[in-house]
Amino acid sequence: MPRPLLFLDVDGPLNPFRAEHADLSDSYVAHPMRPTGWEPPARPLRVRLNPKHGEALLALPYDLVWATTWEEDANTMIGPLLGLPELPVVAFPHVDRFAPGLFFKTRRLVEYAAGRPFAWVDDGITARDITWVRRNHLSDALLHPVDPAIGLWEKDFELLADWPEDMGLVD
Repeated sequence: MPRPLLFLDVDGPLNPFRAEHADLSDSYVAHPMRPTGWEPPARPLRVRLNPKHGEALLALPYDLVWATTWEEDANTMIGPLLGLPELPVVAFPHVDRFAPGLFFKTRRLVEYAAGRPFAWVDDGITARDITWVRRNHLSDALLHPVDPAIGLWEKDFELLADWPEDMGLVD
């Protein structure tokens, strides 16, 4: 049985971009970055990452997949700072064809999963996305909204670690 997929967003879960500096633990490190399309004269983005998250993600019983507008930049800019290997990337080429009110990633991730169980962490997930996936995905799915002022933390990792076993998706 293949392991479930874990779709990872960058901004929100890994980079808690709405957090106040004082609210973040000392484990977070700020990195100035210029992803594709973020060219001068725009100031570099300040991306705050916790390098411990890489090891925690790799310990989870999933096949990790980037599901972020960073697309390939996640492999070249984010992954190395977290100690992650190169991961598959979901592309979002046809954003304009998705239903109004549904998060632009939702249908594409269900297409990408192709019937495989998956978990998804993102700050853009809504109740409508959860309902749509329940109705349109033929396997188990955990859509886990993450507060972009907090990012992923211990309880999120515990939930992600327990879910596949609770659903009988891993041995």
